[in-house]
Amino acid sequence: MPIRRWLPFLAGALGFVFAHWSAAATTDVGKLPLPALGDDGLHKQPFFQETFLDLSDDLAEAQGSGRRLVIIWEQRGCPYCKQTHEVNFRIPRIVNYVKENFFVLQLNMWGDREVTDFDGEVTTEKKLARKWRVLFTPTFQFFPDSLEAAKGKSGDAVEVHRVPGYFKPFHFYFQFRYVKERGYATEPSFQRWLDGYGDRLRAAGVDVEEALWQDTLELPEGF
Repeated sequence: MPIRRWLPFLAGALGFVFAHWSAAATTDVGKLPLPALGDDGLHKQPFFQETFLDLSDDLAEAQGSGRRLVIIWEQRGCPYCKQTHEVNFRIPRIVNYVKENFFVLQLNMWGDREVTDFDGEVTTEKKLARKWRVLFTPTFQFFPDSLEAAKGKSGDAVEVHRVPGYFKPFHFYFQFRYVKERGYATEPSFQRWLDGYGDRLRAAGVDVEEALWQDTLELPEGF
């Protein structure tokens, strides 16, 4: 068949590829790079901490730097972990807030690395996940702002907030705000605490109901 007869098909195919490439490029504008995938199958972020996984020491270090300790539980092949990294952790506002205010550890729900619980028990990641009743990935566990509050106790007994599963950027971002601002101390329900912000955002012209479902985080100054 003469090549000229293929040209319309080639042009169409190239146009399709270019359109999809352009859409992807536009979608990525203003976002951080895609994360690397480690040998353990988990996504890696440059702000994740590498420690000896003695959790009392990690909490003390977080406290000394004015940050809060948070553990992110993940597992190989987890689609919602992938979503967390490829959507939420590519938004500069979220990442900057987390880096500034949180000391982040990543644990593997099926991992064999040695971990020392706050109560002194030396165990493995997968056994600690069972001990703490971590059933889903991702799961985020937030801990007290002082070692004194956790010393000698199991981590699941002292966590101040737990987020099981994936949340869109709006809820995800405000989960960290909830802990940083110690909202749990006066309002045990995250959703009721967030309602207060919702009223303020609506007053500032934000369509909160729409923002809840977006893969972006567009908030006015002051939020």
